[in-house]
Amino acid sequence: MDWQKGERSRNVEVDSGRGGGGGFGFGGGRGLGIGGLIVLAILGWVFFKDPTALLDQGGTAGPTAPVSEPAQVDPQQRDFVSAILGSTEKTWGDIFAAGGRQYTDPRLDLFSGGVRTACGLASTAVGPFYCPGDEKVYLDLSFFRELQDRFGAAGDFARAYVIAHEVGHHVQKLLGVFDRVQQARERGAPMEGANGLSVRQELQADCFAGVWANRSEQRLHWLEAGDVEEALNAASQIGDDTLQRESRGAVVPDSFTHGTSAQRVKWFKTGLESGKVSSCDTFSGDI
Repeated sequence: MDWQKGERSRNVEVDSGRGGGGGFGFGGGRGLGIGGLIVLAILGWVFFKDPTALLDQGGTAGPTAPVSEPAQVDPQQRDFVSAILGSTEKTWGDIFAAGGRQYTDPRLDLFSGGVRTACGLASTAVGPFYCPGDEKVYLDLSFFRELQDRFGAAGDFARAYVIAHEVGHHVQKLLGVFDRVQQARERGAPMEGANGLSVRQELQADCFAGVWANRSEQRLHWLEAGDVEEALNAASQIGDDTLQRESRGAVVPDSFTHGTSAQRVKWFKTGLESGKVSSCDTFSGDI
């Protein structure tokens, strides 16, 4: 991937170790609000830990809260993140403008160890995530090493897919998907499970990542041989069934939060091949 062609974003920030996204919770620090409840289903991106155990919802960090350290960021890695984020800004800005809407860029916070967000304190163990409360993507760059060493998903385009997926959640926030998911949840629709709202929301973010890949390639012509396979491999390696089989020795569909490997590949390819947001309706029918 010739990522040097990407437009650089001005919205990448390096966490100082004093916290990233303002106070805890929504609405004056009273804990998690609507967006926070939904984001709990999104956290635990890789490690299948209980997200509530990874977030401190109080006003001060307790003894088990994640330790926030000044992020140590290699300049080239920051430049890479800036190039990928910048390309998502251009892609989604154009898509929203074509639909008569304005796209608001998210910010991306590079942190180490732990970070304070509008959704609470989060640990590196959560993996990359998006917090709708402050409209930020949070990323500890050590995850990219984990992606390569633990999951065998190496390559620049695999890493770009991760960022584009999280930006996909921001697109969902702007399109009102988070609100509709919460409304469905309040009506009794399940969050977890093979057909749960969390899985459908995550698969849509995968599809949106595919849309970005399609549109950015049309504009920049930056993909090289093997790049698409890198992203598809990354999607496959982080499916619920694959991760559960490796970590638990068994697959438990009732606890799915992100979709199977086959589903994640399918929906990324759907967005990649179509380049259309309309192709990413994971909330209707079978997934």
